[in-house]
Amino acid sequence: MGMDSWRAGQPLRRIELPTPEPRANQVRVAVHAIGVNPVDWKMRQRGPMRLAARFVRALRGPRGPVVIGVDFAGVVEAVGAKVSDVAVGTRVVGGTNFARGQHGSYADTVVVRADQVTPLPDTMPFDIAGALPVAGVTAWMAIHDYRAMQPGRRVLVLGASGGVGQLAVQIAKNVCQADLVAGVCSGKNAAFVRDLGADVALDYKHSDPLDQAREHGPFDLIIDCAGGYKAKRCRALLAPRGRHVMVAGDSLGAMVQVVVPPFRSRSILGAPTRARLAPLVEAVAAGKVKINIAERLPLSDANLAHEKSETRRLTGKLVLLAR
Repeated sequence: MGMDSWRAGQPLRRIELPTPEPRANQVRVAVHAIGVNPVDWKMRQRGPMRLAARFVRALRGPRGPVVIGVDFAGVVEAVGAKVSDVAVGTRVVGGTNFARGQHGSYADTVVVRADQVTPLPDTMPFDIAGALPVAGVTAWMAIHDYRAMQPGRRVLVLGASGGVGQLAVQIAKNVCQADLVAGVCSGKNAAFVRDLGADVALDYKHSDPLDQAREHGPFDLIIDCAGGYKAKRCRALLAPRGRHVMVAGDSLGAMVQVVVPPFRSRSILGAPTRARLAPLVEAVAAGKVKINIAERLPLSDANLAHEKSETRRLTGKLVLLAR
C-alpha cells in the first residue's frame, strides 16, 4: 500500500501496489514510521518546481503511480543477492531516492539500495528514527560538509525551532562544541531553543533578528532554515572565512546567490545515505541530539499531516505510523 501524489494540487490517495522483490544491491523494508518533511507536500504544488519534477520523473523517476516521501524506519524483510552488510530482521532507518527511480516512503513497504539505510540500536524507537533522515542529514551537511566545524566556532541558526533548525542547534553545540550558538525563533519558543543548547535565543518578533545577532557575531556559519532572509545581509555578519547556508533554498533569488560572487552562500537539502545517517544515529543514541515529535498520525491521515506541516507552526516533527 502507498500514498499516490502525482496529480498536482490534489489530495493524496491510497493505492495498492505489488510488493516488489529487491534487486541484487537492494533491501526491502517493512515500514513502521515515516517522517513528514516540507519537500513532501511541495511535490504536490504547481509551479516551476512542479515542472522540474515532471522532467526528472520522465528521465529517472519511477513508472506508474508515484508514492511520495523520503524518511522511513522499519525492519528489513528481504535482501538482494549482493547485499552482505544488512541482514533480514535488522532494524534500520533510511531515505528513499526519487532520482534512483524509487517509490517514496509513504507506504507499508519500501525498496531501496542497501547504502541508503543504516542499522538502529534496539533502544531507539521507530518514530524517533523515522523523523531523522532528511532534517538530520540536512543539518549535518550544513555543519560538516560545507563549513567544517571545530570547537570555538560561532554559529547563527535562523529558524532554530523548526525541524532542521533544532537539529542544527544541537549538532553545532553538543556534537561539534561550538563556542556560541545563537538561534532565531519566536519568543514563545525561546526557552525551547535554549534547552536544545543555544547560548542565545533571539525573538524575531521583537525586532530585526539580524540586527540583534550582530552583537553576538561575527559568525563562522549562518544556517538559514527559515527562508526569507536576504543572503547579502547574512553574509555581512560572517567572519572572514565564514559561510552562509540556505536550507532548501530553491527560489530563483536563492539560486542566484549561490552562483554569484563572493561565493559564500550555498543551498542544500540532504539526501539520506548510510554514511550520513550513521553518525546521526550515534549522536541520538548517545543523548547528544534529541528528536522532538510534535504529533504521531496514522499513514491514512497523511493529508491531515500535510495540512499541519504547511502551517509552519510546529516545533517538532510530524510522524506517520504505517504499523
